[in-house]
Amino acid sequence: MNKLSVMVTGGAGFFGSSLMSLLLKKDEKVICYDLNLPHFSHENLLSIEGNILDKNLLQQSLKDVKIVHHNVAQVPIAKNKKLFWEVNYKGTDVLLDSCLKANVDKVVFVSSSAVFGVPESNPVFESTIPKPQEAYGEAKYEAELLCKEYINKGLNISIIRPRTIIGSGRLGIFQILFEWIYQNKNVPVLGSGSNLYQFIHSDDLASACYSASLVNSPGIYNVGAENFCSMREMLESLIKHSNSSSRVVGIPKRFTSLMMNFFSFLRLSPLGPYHSLMYGESMYFDISKAKKELGFNSEYSNVEMFIQTYDWYVENRNDILDGNISGSKHQSKLKQGILSIVPYFLI
Repeated sequence: MNKLSVMVTGGAGFFGSSLMSLLLKKDEKVICYDLNLPHFSHENLLSIEGNILDKNLLQQSLKDVKIVHHNVAQVPIAKNKKLFWEVNYKGTDVLLDSCLKANVDKVVFVSSSAVFGVPESNPVFESTIPKPQEAYGEAKYEAELLCKEYINKGLNISIIRPRTIIGSGRLGIFQILFEWIYQNKNVPVLGSGSNLYQFIHSDDLASACYSASLVNSPGIYNVGAENFCSMREMLESLIKHSNSSSRVVGIPKRFTSLMMNFFSFLRLSPLGPYHSLMYGESMYFDISKAKKELGFNSEYSNVEMFIQTYDWYVENRNDILDGNISGSKHQSKLKQGILSIVPYFLI
């Protein structure tokens, strides 16, 4: 590997894999830095098994690196406040310090829309003041503040805030949804399901990150699908596509959110506080800055990305249920826990 190498932390994860695929298609020499090995190999891909908190290994790994895409994170379904802080905040601090010492030209940090909590109004702009409302969002926001500190030290960092990411290979909580639809079980929405909720396809996010890596100055960019709809419309479109007899059923919003948090606290549900906070709320970004400065263009609408991901799930369902397809928490099936009884109450 030479000085033109690009490092992707968390490269073996769901989004990291999409990003590495794009970089390799562009003939970049890529280093995957992750605790796990990626699911594919390539002549221009070097894999390093490493912890994001390992300063010595990071500094050794960065000696020939020009650009770093930082994606390592404990995601909301981890439900571990200590790990959110250790990985999402302290891990980012270790990485940025290592990048500064290694004279890395550019860092692209993938943050989260969770830094905004439930927004007071939509659309959400880059200038909207972040107000995280649970531990995952708080750790991500503190990591953003770290980025700003390192920008002041001379490190060129772009912060990308994506909406909820989906695409082929995405499992986690979406595996539960897809399985219910596959089995013709009814699907819940909170309240009427009229809340507008924006997603982003992993390929679109990868394109945004790649474009940000070419920008010579620091910046913050909100990215999401340009074409999105309400939660009910999206689910009904997916059910229609799948020829399932599932129905979308509205359930009481406040009571259900309380129960979601209660069962999550008891470890009876795979969902975390962020899911109960956001599932029934509207949230969407203004993406005009990313379009103007990054040339960002979302190829997938909400409905299109869900259809593609569902079709991938059906095609690989047997291997997924048998445990032959797994990886990070976003790449693995979830135990439904108490959620398994939910469809029986949706009449």
